[in-house]
Amino acid sequence: MIQIREAILDDIPIITTIFRDTITHVNAKDYSEKQIRIWASGALDLDKWKDRIENSYFIVAELNDSIVGFAYLSNGNYFDGLFIHKDHLRKGFGIKLMRIIESQALAKGHEVIKADVSITALPFFEDQYYIVEKKQKKNYKGLAFEIFKVYKEL
Repeated sequence: MIQIREAILDDIPIITTIFRDTITHVNAKDYSEKQIRIWASGALDLDKWKDRIENSYFIVAELNDSIVGFAYLSNGNYFDGLFIHKDHLRKGFGIKLMRIIESQALAKGHEVIKADVSITALPFFEDQYYIVEKKQKKNYKGLAFEIFKVYKEL
């Protein structure tokens, strides 16, 4: 059974492992080796992860007391991240986390939720009625990444 709870600082090691592994195994089909290496290196910035947990609405999905995914919402209506363990894709964890994030944005008085999503994640977001506002290049650690600015009316 899926359990959802707010993240705590002790979750950082597994959260960063899921982040890195998802990028290196799932996103690798859509990005270059160099892009994957640079993007996955974000797992090493522990201060940033600590800040996200302390200053965002950050939730984790657990299965049998093991974290299998996480999502976080920043600034009330910016869907800042959604990552599911590579071995637990297409099992409903992403949709469940997404619905809770959307509900949180709505509860905070927002009628629209926004996100910047990868090429890999775009079909999932489109399947959940997110609309592409624009395709753009985002610079991360000196490297350009093609991403999509999306939104959904809540």
